Amino acid sequence: MTAFRLAHISDPHLPPPPLPFRWRDSASKRALSRFAWRRKHHRHDKRVLDALTASIAAARVDHLIVTGDLINFATPEEFAAAKAWLEGLGDPTAVTVSPGNHDALAAAGAPAGFGPWKAWLGDAPDVAFPHLRLRGPVAIVNLCSAVPTAPHLATGTLGRAQIEAARGLLAGTEGLYRIVLVHHPVAAGVVSGRKSLTDLEALRALLAGAGCELVLHGHAHEAVLTGVKGPGGATIPALGVPSASTPAGMAHDQAARWNEIAVTRDGDGFSARVTAHGITADLNVETLGSYALTR
Repeated sequence: MTAFRLAHISDPHLPPPPLPFRWRDSASKRALSRFAWRRKHHRHDKRVLDALTASIAAARVDHLIVTGDLINFATPEEFAAAKAWLEGLGDPTAVTVSPGNHDALAAAGAPAGFGPWKAWLGDAPDVAFPHLRLRGPVAIVNLCSAVPTAPHLATGTLGRAQIEAARGLLAGTEGLYRIVLVHHPVAAGVVSGRKSLTDLEALRALLAGAGCELVLHGHAHEAVLTGVKGPGGATIPALGVPSASTPAGMAHDQAARWNEIAVTRDGDGFSARVTAHGITADLNVETLGSYALTR
C-alpha cells in the first residue's frame, strides 16, 4: 500500500529583513533578542535552509510540517518575509506551521493571531487553535504553545481551553494516524525549566487519556526521540529535529536535518518509518538512517 509521506523541519530562524527603529522596542524583549542575535546569527545560515527545503521538494512528500520559530523578534517585517518564504514552499494546504516562542516574542506591534500565516495554520483560518487538518490517513492536530514571555524566558503555554478542544479533536479522529504538533517538547527534561511548557503536565494528561500516534516538536534544536504515556500504558513517540538552518561543524549545535515520516495502513492499524536527512559541510543533504516507529 502507498505510504503517506510527511516532512518535518523546525526552528528555521529566517534572517531578519532590515528593521526600522521603534521606540517601543528599545526597552523590550526585542532589544535583548536583537543583541543576542548579533552574537548567535552565525548559527543560522539561509543557504543551509535552502538546501534542506530543496531536498524536501525533490523528495515530493505529501505534506510539510514546520514546528515553529520561523522568525526571531515577531516584527511585522519578519512576518511578511516569512510569509513570502512559506509561499515558496508550495500550496498552503500542503504545509502546516505550528508557531514557536520566537514567533510570539513580543505582543506589541506583532500581527494578531499570526495573521499573515493563517493559510498555513489550518483549514479554517478564522478559528482559534487547535487546528485540525485531515490529509489521507493522517489527522494533524495543530497546537500553539507560542505566547509572549518575560525577558530570559522561552516558555510556552497552551491553556485549558486549547487542551480541552484538542481532547475533542483527538477523540473525533480515532481510527486515523493522529499527529500532534507543538513547538515545545512534551517529554520532561528535554529542555530546561525556563524553556519548557508551563502546562506540560496538563498536556501529558491529555495524551495519556485521549492518545495519539505521534507528537512532533521543535525548540530544543536537537534530534530527539522521546516518548510520553498514552492510553493503557502505551508509549507515544515524540520526535524533535535540530534547527533547519544550522550549518554542519558547529561546536555546540547539531547540524540541520529533516525527518521523512512514511505512514502506511497496516491491517486495522498503521506502521510508520522515519528517515533522517542531514546537511553536510558542503551544503549537500544526505540520508543519515531509517527506523520504524512503534507504539
